[in-house]
Amino acid sequence: METMNSNQYDSLPIEAVKKVSPAVVSIVISKFLPTIKQGQVPFGPFGPFPNPFSFGEQPGFGGDKEKVKVGGGSGFIVHPDGLILTNKHVVFDTDAEYTVIDNDGKEYPAKVVARDPVTDIAVVKIEAKNMPTVQLGNSKKLELGQTVLAIGNALGMFKNSVSKGIISGLSRTISAALGTAGEMEHLRGVLQTDVSINQGNSGGPLISLDGEAVGINTAIIYGAQNIGFALPINWAKQDLEDIIKYGRIIKPFLGLLYVMLNNKYRNQYGLSRDRGALVIRDHRPNSVAVVAGSPADRAGIKENDIITHVDGQELTEDADLSEELQKLKVGDQIEMTVLRNGKEIKARTVLEERK
Repeated sequence: METMNSNQYDSLPIEAVKKVSPAVVSIVISKFLPTIKQGQVPFGPFGPFPNPFSFGEQPGFGGDKEKVKVGGGSGFIVHPDGLILTNKHVVFDTDAEYTVIDNDGKEYPAKVVARDPVTDIAVVKIEAKNMPTVQLGNSKKLELGQTVLAIGNALGMFKNSVSKGIISGLSRTISAALGTAGEMEHLRGVLQTDVSINQGNSGGPLISLDGEAVGINTAIIYGAQNIGFALPINWAKQDLEDIIKYGRIIKPFLGLLYVMLNNKYRNQYGLSRDRGALVIRDHRPNSVAVVAGSPADRAGIKENDIITHVDGQELTEDADLSEELQKLKVGDQIEMTVLRNGKEIKARTVLEERK
């Protein structure tokens, strides 16, 4: 059996990085914050600083404001006219300004074209032509143990840092914070990897040894080692197609909140089954289980209903309601099988566009 020497072993990741790096960018987040008055510098436990979460003029600060860098992330160019994929949480603040810095150090003002309403994906645009791009792979072909590389702006300081690892899991469920207000996003079907993903790597590409993006690096678990997560690149392909065709990301909307049942929830709620989507409000103030006037409302769905099937597909933890909906399009008619007070009923509706 022919063995691979060290040069051959190293050449694959080296060539993959050379292929992708020119199209990986840094994204700088800036906001206008109060200017410190000369001679009146307030101190906190970590030195002089303004409080960006206070309103009006603060003690020790003038009424004027200056633009201050408040964060950073990564992205990668996917169209030669300057379309860039990144994470939604990197560009979540609608009051911030964003600057893209390319691999050569050139800076571009950036505009957020779209934020995906369902997943942690956003598309940013810079005014540029003939930019290098990253080729998109097929995340459905990934296998456990496959070697992958992450490239990004580690810690917001080290441009195009590269780390190497493997695919550790193919379909994980995570919850991640979007902004400083505590808003959370729940993501299913996420890739788990042992590649080192640091703050600032968010939005950068997870690539195969062929030099194709197979994921978007998105999250880490604080306090854990070698556990990182990436969004499958196939999620982003449809977003890009929508933007190029319609100028926005189009997602189907049903209009309800739910939990996917399992043994834990069956016991917790005293139910007779451990499969299906239980329609129930969440912990947020003024939360509603069914949005008034939504397709779910028009179908007659009520709180505490259990949706067991969508178009004949049984709903389980491995076949989540949201995943089934994402296979459909705006304008599609769906039939839901619903269990209400022990009786099975059919409910039909037409999906709308999520706003």
